[in-house]
Amino acid sequence: MKLETTMRIKTIIIEDEKPAARKLERLLSLFTDLELVATINSVEEGITWFSQNEAPDLIFSDIVLGDGLSFEIFEKVPTKSFIIYTTAFDQYTLKAFKLNSIDYLLKPIMEDDLKKAIEKYKSFLPSERSHNSMEIKSLIKNERQKLSRILVKIGYNLKIVQTDEVSCFFSENKIVYLQTKERTFPTDFTLDELQEVLDEMKFFRVNRQFIISSEFIKNIHTSPYYKVELEFQPAEEITVSRDRVKDFKDWLSR
Repeated sequence: MKLETTMRIKTIIIEDEKPAARKLERLLSLFTDLELVATINSVEEGITWFSQNEAPDLIFSDIVLGDGLSFEIFEKVPTKSFIIYTTAFDQYTLKAFKLNSIDYLLKPIMEDDLKKAIEKYKSFLPSERSHNSMEIKSLIKNERQKLSRILVKIGYNLKIVQTDEVSCFFSENKIVYLQTKERTFPTDFTLDELQEVLDEMKFFRVNRQFIISSEFIKNIHTSPYYKVELEFQPAEEITVSRDRVKDFKDWLSR
């Protein structure tokens, strides 16, 4: 059933996979208040389009394109448009929300999820339809999707690691690694970024170097400082820094 309203919302799609683009075009056609003005297939095409055209009201953008990440478009040609990201991976949530994103839909996109995202977009619109990115970020701060899986590289191959499999994240030589039962993988995150997107009920930053998972704690030694032994550990023991001990105890009792 078509959803009727009087306001016309100029919209574009950024998607390099033709079947995914066609599906999204079909779903968006159900909303008669949306006017699709362009479908963009690459970073290069996106930079050109935004340089030559008036910014739309709403953007539906995949993240991983054939010639790079769609973030590159908005870094080179800043926009005040609202963005709803559509992707198969959820590890880019933090960066997405720094670039005017109001929602983050994981593929395959369902009609109900799309409808909720569009309704969220409308709820952020002031009556004069001016875009205040600071206000948007404040409103969505508590709605960020928690990271559930991470894409890592193994040579020329990619592997998806579920965060439930991770015993800890740790920093070494300016690279942040994740540890699973099988092995250690480098990531593209910083520990500060991970703190923003990990489930705080499961993960805790015990010191400047480690974020640990409650699911893999094997032993906790309380003297002289809290020292944590993980079931699968990259080190003999991990010490909770003095200023984190109280928060750590509170976290354990949640």
